[in-house]
This record gives sequence, structure tokens and C-alpha cells, in this order.
Amino acid sequence: MLFDKRELKRTSESLDIKLHVCDCVEGMKQHLDAESVDVVVTSPPYNIGTKYKRYDDTSARADYLAWCDVWIRELARVLSPKGSFFLNVGGTPKDPHVPFQLLDVACRHFRLQNVIHWIKSIAIDRESMGNYPGRVGDLSVGHYKPIRGKRFVNDCHEYIFHLTQDCDVELERTAIGVPYQDKSNVKRWKSAGKDKRCRGNVWFIPYKTIQSRKLERPHPATFPPKLPEMCIRLHGLKKTRLVLDPFTGLGNTALACARLGIAFVGFEIDSEYAAVASERLAEEAGVDVLEKPSCEP
Repeated sequence: MLFDKRELKRTSESLDIKLHVCDCVEGMKQHLDAESVDVVVTSPPYNIGTKYKRYDDTSARADYLAWCDVWIRELARVLSPKGSFFLNVGGTPKDPHVPFQLLDVACRHFRLQNVIHWIKSIAIDRESMGNYPGRVGDLSVGHYKPIRGKRFVNDCHEYIFHLTQDCDVELERTAIGVPYQDKSNVKRWKSAGKDKRCRGNVWFIPYKTIQSRKLERPHPATFPPKLPEMCIRLHGLKKTRLVLDPFTGLGNTALACARLGIAFVGFEIDSEYAAVASERLAEEAGVDVLEKPSCEP
């Protein structure tokens, strides 16, 4: 099978950002050495019937999971022994098993170190806030896709599974920390440090409001750039040499890396999505596009 030949590369001596337009398994085999990647942040197809331009998201479940085993096995080869693999995956009310079935496959090659809940929308009534200052009414923020009917509630979250080789990777927990609400804790606890505590495993990351999905978010399943940025910061910027996203999509992980000043390599099988990623990186991060062979057929 022939793939589009394209590579994105930032023209900087200290930063290298590349996107290969090809199948991720073949791409990792051709372009990545063993243990060369420190952080992986990705969201693969969920096999729930999402309408991509090129990829068929309606495979038989057994075939889908067998394919996942192939790319996760290759990912395990390229990830460093103390690296972090952040796997974002969600399901649907009618098919809620996908995240756990994919996790089961991933755990053939990794160990589950943390389970993070990505909250896209949240509603908190005023009574539940107690004496929380500054609020006079209920709070409802974020975006979600409304579900019709009477069987299911609206689905407002997805999983981020943090996987590592031996479940012993030390993290920079306060790199994405939050201030203490009760400032007396700063003096009470030695671990409080400079008024910052571990955020925990519930991350509220809303989508940016858009006017046109076709023009502003042409990919049907993306995560905001803040999600990979938080994952990378949690792993630790100082010990991150290279970040990988085998399903680059519109380039949000690449964009996060450009903003953080960290090298990135990604693979995207759809040339149209890659073209949008190219434009976004050029406009928002000063990334130049170089036309050259990426993955051999």
C-alpha cells in the first residue's frame, strides 16, 4: 500500500517536530529505535463507528483488539524503561466496554500505574459546594454530546490510562498541581510546599467552543491540546526527550510539544488530517513543512 510522503519538521537546533503520513506500526518500525521515546500520549480509534475519512471504525471487535495488540506491542518496543504511556479512550452508553477491553490488551505489554478521568463537562449544585466562597448559584461548565432517550445519562467523561513498564515511574505531581483551598494546610502539612497540591486523578479539560466543526475541528474525535500538555508535565519536562503520538489526527499532541519546547514524532494515516495538522503547527507554533519521503510502502 502506498502512503502520502510528507514530513513536518520545526526548523530549530533544539527542537525537532515530525509528522509522518503513514501507518503507525510501519512508521514506528522504520523511524524509531528501541527505547527512544519517553512519553506517549494518544487516542486511537475506539471501534464505536466513528466516521473517519479513511479509517473504518466498524471492525469486528476481535479484529480490532488484535490490531491494538500489534500497535501496542510495537509501542512497548520504542518506549523507554521509565517512560509513560497515556492512553485516552472512551466508549458509548450502548458500548461501554471498549475502554476496559483495550486496557486489557494494553496490560499484556504494560502495567497500569494510574487511572485518570478526563471530565469534559460538570454540573455542581450550590448546596453541594457548602461554604465555597464566591458562588451564589449552581455551576455548569464544559461541553458534551446530549443523549436522547430515557435509558442513558449524558456521557461527560473519558479515561486516560497511565501505563508504564513496571509501575514504578516517579511523576512530577505538582507540575500540574493546584493551590490549597484551605490555606491553613500550607502550614499544617510539610508536603504542602509552596501552596500547591497534587491535582489528583480527575481532570476537568473542556473543549474550546467552536462555531463550525467542519472548519474548526474537521476530525470527528480529538482531545484538546491541554490534555497532552498535562500528561507531559505530569511525567516531567526535564526527563522528556521525545514524545510520540501514533494517531496524530489534527496534531494536538504535536502542538502541545511545540508549546513546551519538546521534540515530537507522530504518525497519521490520513493525509487530509495531516494537512490540517501541518497548517495548525505552522500558524500556531512556527513549524515549517518539508516535503520528503516519510514511510516506504
